[in-house]
Amino acid sequence: MKLDAIDLRILEAIQENGRITKLALAEKAGLSPTPCWLRLRKLEKAGIVTGYHARVAVRRVAPVASVLMEVTLSNHRQADFDRFERAVTATPEIVACWSVGGGVDYVLKIMAPDIDAYQRLVDGLLDRELGIDRYFTYIVTKTVKEETVLPLATLLPPAG
Repeated sequence: MKLDAIDLRILEAIQENGRITKLALAEKAGLSPTPCWLRLRKLEKAGIVTGYHARVAVRRVAPVASVLMEVTLSNHRQADFDRFERAVTATPEIVACWSVGGGVDYVLKIMAPDIDAYQRLVDGLLDRELGIDRYFTYIVTKTVKEETVLPLATLLPPAG
């Protein structure tokens, strides 16, 4: 789907505030409410807008340890990747997982109540024999920046 400037304004607005009213969204997009709403529905149906979420300040709710983990698998057959990825998908404490190029196979972001809970999680993954050869742990000591709003204007090619 080819996006135009109006679509980008709609996407930027709903990224910043998923609870924006139809009228306010239309104003930001430069459209009347009905055409704006129809465009938003089109973006949803195309799978560009995949959901609406709240950002939760989890540290205000409970103590939490954020951990980044590099994982290298022993074998590199498709079945090995599939087995590992199924396990990651089924583990709620693993909140993000990226398959990466370079010296490791995956980078995971894990949220646990504390470091002991993180280590129990890792021990459980190792006990399941998922093919993990090596892993490296990086404890997040301070979050400097963690954006949820994507810089669409700089990521997409100019219209034309």
